[in-house]
Amino acid sequence: MALLFETRGLNHITLFVKDLQRSLRFYTDTLRMRVVHAGEGYAYLESGTTWFCLSEQPLPDDAPATNGVHHIALTVSRNDFEAAVEHLRRQQVPIVREPVLRGIGQSVNFLDPDGVQWEFHCSDLAERMTVIEEMERKDTK
Repeated sequence: MALLFETRGLNHITLFVKDLQRSLRFYTDTLRMRVVHAGEGYAYLESGTTWFCLSEQPLPDDAPATNGVHHIALTVSRNDFEAAVEHLRRQQVPIVREPVLRGIGQSVNFLDPDGVQWEFHCSDLAERMTVIEEMERKDTK
């Protein structure tokens, strides 16, 4: 029996960047994205209904390039999440991060046939921000 689920569009894209401040200037000044939240070594931005996470991964100048797209996330409803994960397993898709509750919504990370990392994600940016803000409050105590 096929387990039915549907993706509901692009959720977010996480980018590893070498210099967060330089990248923030580019994404805000050049691409006109809006900063929703910036923390130590990371920032969340919005463009329309899509959100982006910039995660600083400083590397020595002679290190092989590992910056760029880390993963692309698609929205899956909370009701469809288990069916989506089971579908990945039945299709023998490599899962690189098992299902986990990330703040308010569940997520699972997996690879496409070319090794590009994808994620099924159940929460939106507003929900993620409530979790980030709570974590930061705990860190300052």
